[in-house]
Amino acid sequence: MEKIRLAIIGGGPAGYTAAIYAARANLAPVVYLGPLPGGLLTQTGTVENFPGFPDGVNGFDLVYSMQQQSEKFGARIEMVSVEKVEFSPGGVQKLHIEGNETVEAEAVIVATGANPRWLGVPGEEKLKGHGVSACATCDGAFFKNKKVAVIGGGDSAMEEAITLANFAESVTVIHRRDALRASKIMVDRALSHPKLSFIWNTVTEAVLGDDHVTGLTLRNLKTGETSEFACDGVFAALGHKPATDLVKDYLELDEHGFILFKEHSATSVPGVFAAGDCADPRYRQAVTAAGSGAKAALDAERYLALKQ
Repeated sequence: MEKIRLAIIGGGPAGYTAAIYAARANLAPVVYLGPLPGGLLTQTGTVENFPGFPDGVNGFDLVYSMQQQSEKFGARIEMVSVEKVEFSPGGVQKLHIEGNETVEAEAVIVATGANPRWLGVPGEEKLKGHGVSACATCDGAFFKNKKVAVIGGGDSAMEEAITLANFAESVTVIHRRDALRASKIMVDRALSHPKLSFIWNTVTEAVLGDDHVTGLTLRNLKTGETSEFACDGVFAALGHKPATDLVKDYLELDEHGFILFKEHSATSVPGVFAAGDCADPRYRQAVTAAGSGAKAALDAERYLALKQ
């Protein structure tokens, strides 16, 4: 059984930034990358809103640079998944790694991220990054003077639609009900926006296009009729699901499954910290995830120093 000072579960911007800070503090962190090494950022094309890259940077390249930087300072990267945890308040934290290995860590940073809720229709997976997106803040600028569709009816969908309206020629919100689920203030803003239009009682059956999005197949839930809707991009705005199943039996979560903080980046279990999208229902940006990773590492460093 291996014993380490600090384990980091997840290797996106939050996990790698935590590793950089922890490694520079001589904590010899070990990063367990999990099923999606690098996180959702590796599935993004050009990232234009991460500081320091005026011409943008490829998402995969950005994450790989973070990994190299963490390794330069002494972090160890493991291309394996943590399959089970046993957390003990203020005690030794056990991680069960794939391959029947068990690791004991003095402290843990959970940076497992969150996953967008996708439509799950034909054509969507093939065209991700080619007109299919789940982040208007990340990709909106690529749709300047284009025609885009937003799928959803909650606050996040209205925020996506209004953000996209800053770039797109037109934004059409497609919602399965006949009224929006968003808060009144967001509904008022959306319905009064000159660039936004709405298609009600309708679901998306397929995303159309060969190498980029050209349209959608829609089905009216009241009439059953199908039709094609021409557009250059489609944004799934159905919310995010935090990847917290691994820790749900040990850490306090909110009603949507996001990790709750007790103080700063500390969770409900002393010695366990959280960073990134698994504890962020609001922002979900690479730069905010990186910042939270730095905070988690600093908090873990202080915790470990007090234990000595």
